[in-house]
Amino acid sequence: MAVKAAIVITVISIGLLIIYGADVSAGQGTDEGFLPFDAKTRGIGLGMPALILPIIGYFISTKNPSKTLGVLLIISGVLTAGGVASSLAMGGDIESMDESKRNLIAEFVPIIAVGIFIIALGAIKIKKSSKT
Repeated sequence: MAVKAAIVITVISIGLLIIYGADVSAGQGTDEGFLPFDAKTRGIGLGMPALILPIIGYFISTKNPSKTLGVLLIISGVLTAGGVASSLAMGGDIESMDESKRNLIAEFVPIIAVGIFIIALGAIKIKKSSKT
């Protein structure tokens, strides 16, 4: 039962990340996309749950093996870290950025770190599932 709940909340997280990414892409660098939210509201409403849910999913199913959950965690982590990294890459050269854009990089580094952490949780889940 815990694995099914973990899979469901991880799929919800992936859905939130896809909606978040689509909204950012639709806005093409502006504050608003197809959702009527500014960047801060979008980050709090879609981004924060998308970061927290996979971690909760891993920990509620720690004792139960599930390769499916491990793969979903890796997908969630790649969407998190990869999405932020790609948005930084499209932003231009770090050296030529003004101070406000450099602050954005400082804000994105922790999100990339959380994405890598989620990927690691997925790898651990798969490795533990392979032993049984």
